Amino acid sequence: MSLVGTIARSLGNDVKLVATSPLRAYEEVRYTIAGIRSGDVNPALVARTLVSTLAALVTVSLLLFPIYWVFKLAISGGTGSFFATTGIKLLPEAPTLQTFVWVLGDLILPGYRVSLTIPGIGYDVFLKTPKLVLLDASAHGVEYPSQFQKYFWNSVVVAVPTVILSMCMIVPGAYALSRRQFIGRSKLLYGYVLFTQVGGGIGIASLIALYALFVKVGLDANTFALSCYYAATAVPFNTWLLKTYMDGIPASYEEAAYVDGASALRVVWEVVLPLSKAGLATVFIFTFLAGWTEFVVAQTILATDQYTLPVGLYLLVSEYSTPWPKFSAFALTFALPIMLIYLVSQRYIEDGLSFGGVEG
Repeated sequence: MSLVGTIARSLGNDVKLVATSPLRAYEEVRYTIAGIRSGDVNPALVARTLVSTLAALVTVSLLLFPIYWVFKLAISGGTGSFFATTGIKLLPEAPTLQTFVWVLGDLILPGYRVSLTIPGIGYDVFLKTPKLVLLDASAHGVEYPSQFQKYFWNSVVVAVPTVILSMCMIVPGAYALSRRQFIGRSKLLYGYVLFTQVGGGIGIASLIALYALFVKVGLDANTFALSCYYAATAVPFNTWLLKTYMDGIPASYEEAAYVDGASALRVVWEVVLPLSKAGLATVFIFTFLAGWTEFVVAQTILATDQYTLPVGLYLLVSEYSTPWPKFSAFALTFALPIMLIYLVSQRYIEDGLSFGGVEG
């Protein structure tokens, strides 16, 4: 099965697993209770499992408490304060979603006019779809919404080319370094390790020279040039990571495909890449984060109307006062795509990191 088919089947299985998890949990609890009554299940073992589960829930709750605190601050409206002077209150006093309405602004799908030519009649029929208003910010008391939609689109324009360019360089490079022997291979591997350790630091330290170079060649205020920079900084580490993962794939699979008459390109597409889906998911997340969350270079290179989400979030910070509820709502909405992508590909990321030899 090809890479796309393998990913689609895996995602389908994950969706089915999540959808049926409440039913499976109910069946497991019912089976455990019945086993305790009949004497087939040791109550002490159940008690230890229950204590371990409760301890895990408490630990996860403590780890997620900062996120809940930011969310509580976001729904506190204009009355929220980052610093608690009267003690910690777990529930907001007057919860409201107005800050999130301020972040999202107006969500409107414009109407479209469609022309249809009916055969045999000789004239056109014009159909116009109505405008669909998903969210009207003014109806919720928000007169001047944020520019989140503009920042979001700018981040997409930067992050998507970053992922495409990175994957176009990382995948062939990782496969060549893992499966091919050529002159200078060891030195190239050493160079990848070197830039893995110091590449990002050099990029920040030479920020002024980088900006001067971009201005000199006319690439300042150019989102694609910024994507190329992000892709270049993401290539060394992610190529080494994916190469390490591919090293663990038995070469006998490829040899069997060659014996069956498959071409080299088909072997890579239908054998190597599907078996590398965990490593590919890990690399995809890392390269996406490189273009989605970077702040310093984006603020330096881009023009004001091209600012991405991290820069837009920073603009909310004032020297004298910061609207913490709006800042929190903006930050949570900004992080939502990252959380969704990670939740979808969490299993593959964990497999890729552990199999790649960089498990922490």
